[in-house]
Amino acid sequence: MPQGKEPPQLLRQRFVYQGRKFNFEVNHLRLPNQAKGDWECVRHPGGALAVPVTPDGKLVLVRQYRFTVQRRLLEFPAGTVEPLEDPETTIQREIQEEIGYRAHRWQSLGNFALAPGYSDEYIYAFLAQDLEKLETPPGLDADEDLETVLMTPEQLEKAIHGGDAVDAKSICSFYLARPFLQQ
Repeated sequence: MPQGKEPPQLLRQRFVYQGRKFNFEVNHLRLPNQAKGDWECVRHPGGALAVPVTPDGKLVLVRQYRFTVQRRLLEFPAGTVEPLEDPETTIQREIQEEIGYRAHRWQSLGNFALAPGYSDEYIYAFLAQDLEKLETPPGLDADEDLETVLMTPEQLEKAIHGGDAVDAKSICSFYLARPFLQQ
């Protein structure tokens, strides 16, 4: 049976760091089971991700440099939901910026908690179809170092199972989209 929200009781806020994309908190809490202690949390506004599919059934991904893991990861285009923006608007902008396409058909694949052990971030996943290549795509953000990669669903599945560096949100979203992809 699905459980509803059970917020802990905030006894004392110990530390807050406000960053550009997210905040970090250390709070003294009483959990629903009455346990007390200090818990850390990354507070994040959420992200939106697209599984873009070309008319011939290829997936459009990016190989992006990520400083935290000091390597390039294979990922679907994604971005942080901006204040007062809905996730679908976020991802419609992001696929134009990151891969230079516009999608004419969108389908929600659902949402999921990315790393609930330390963050409240949810990813909102979408299937983006009927892609149109933009003549003049918008520029990348200054911190983005990426290249566009086209793969069949089978090639991506082989990369995932072969141990290639594919990030978790992309793996999860791929399997949410898999029933809608050409076999």
